[in-house]
Amino acid sequence: MHIHVVGVCGTFMGSLARLAKMLGHRVTGSDANVYPPMSLQLREMGVELTEGYDAENLQPVPDLVIVGNALSRGNPEIEALLNAKLPYVSGPQWLAEQVLPGRRVLAVAGTHGKTTTASLLAWILECAGLEPGFLIGGVLRNFGLSARLGRADAPFIVEADEYDTAFFDKRSKFVHYRPDIAILNNLEFDHADIFPDLAAIERQFHHFVRTVPGNGSLLVADDEPALERVLSQGCWTPVQRFGRLPGSEWRLLPDPDDSRVFTVVAGGESHVVRWGMSGRHNAANAVAALAAASCLGVTLADGCRALATFAAPRRRQEIRGEAGGIQVLDDFAHHPSAIALTLEGLDQDRHGGRLLAVIEPRSNTMRLGGMKALLADSVSRADSVWWYQPPGLDWSLADVVAGQGASRVESDLEALVADVVEQAVAGDRIVVMSNGGFGGIHDKLLQALEVRHGRSR
Repeated sequence: MHIHVVGVCGTFMGSLARLAKMLGHRVTGSDANVYPPMSLQLREMGVELTEGYDAENLQPVPDLVIVGNALSRGNPEIEALLNAKLPYVSGPQWLAEQVLPGRRVLAVAGTHGKTTTASLLAWILECAGLEPGFLIGGVLRNFGLSARLGRADAPFIVEADEYDTAFFDKRSKFVHYRPDIAILNNLEFDHADIFPDLAAIERQFHHFVRTVPGNGSLLVADDEPALERVLSQGCWTPVQRFGRLPGSEWRLLPDPDDSRVFTVVAGGESHVVRWGMSGRHNAANAVAALAAASCLGVTLADGCRALATFAAPRRRQEIRGEAGGIQVLDDFAHHPSAIALTLEGLDQDRHGGRLLAVIEPRSNTMRLGGMKALLADSVSRADSVWWYQPPGLDWSLADVVAGQGASRVESDLEALVADVVEQAVAGDRIVVMSNGGFGGIHDKLLQALEVRHGRSR
């Protein structure tokens, strides 16, 4: 079968293309920007890529078109697809129909932490010998990829996103997956471009809860009022809670002296975990993954051993390099809560030196200004903060962070890089936070630091 993927270079759609290729299909794809690393991975697999959207991309005529959720009416390729009456489907529906049947599905949902939690779960199951399949919104460094089929009878892990499915299907993606085991990590207002308020997102999460069978499992964070409101709308599946509250089936006890150490207590057992990630939010992600793995028979001891060898996925506290004793990190945090938790974890993991934050508010929610009032408080754990005012942001970052003496706002990327490099000294850590490429700022920082301080590594 010839499958054509429209919007192929996004992580989710590119991962679908990989899975389709693994299933033996001929796969082609198009995108407005065919860019690495996804473009390189797909071409290495033999996926034929075309830059730009055009009716000619549908020649020769494919047997099926998988449409990404970033595409809308008016796009020339979408209009050609509809006019020719070609068969088409959304990415989540194709995954649900062609990959998930006959497998135990584990889905990870929540405003934050989906990629990390799903990656943790995949690694725990891999270490237990289950050879899981997965589709996750980031590159798993333990595996070197974002998706694989796994063993035919193995469980399948999917990052369950609440964003809408496609231009023709406005339900949240995750209602397609019908998991046996679902993790609900947290729930806050986000995606202001498609949801009017938090209640609307809670309703979608309830639709997701309704798809989990009575003989399945729901693993729910224990201190999330929005999730409790979701469950109060109706729940037909056994619930286990995880977190720091007494009485939770899976309890997290952070180490007060070391942010990379925590204790997990469950089923009368307790185990101390020493691992490579910092922050209570990541420890909570790990406990959620341990709880989900236990539903498949993985012991707590075995799961904790796997955590010691876990490598965080790309763009999650990822060290991009160092020059002159100054470290540059990359993190995907883009929501005020995620920014605050990331900085808290890095602050707790200090070994001297300052914590310098460089932030681009580029998500749709940020651009619409729905969260701008929370930004100033989100960076309280950083010593200095540089905010980048990207083109098209129609509200003033300078007004929002006025009065924050440690904050600076810059609309010129080169000037921002120059200022950060001038201020940074040996022992500092620079953490860059954005859900986009941020103009290649990580490499720009490292190159400028190398010129000023010495060779990077």
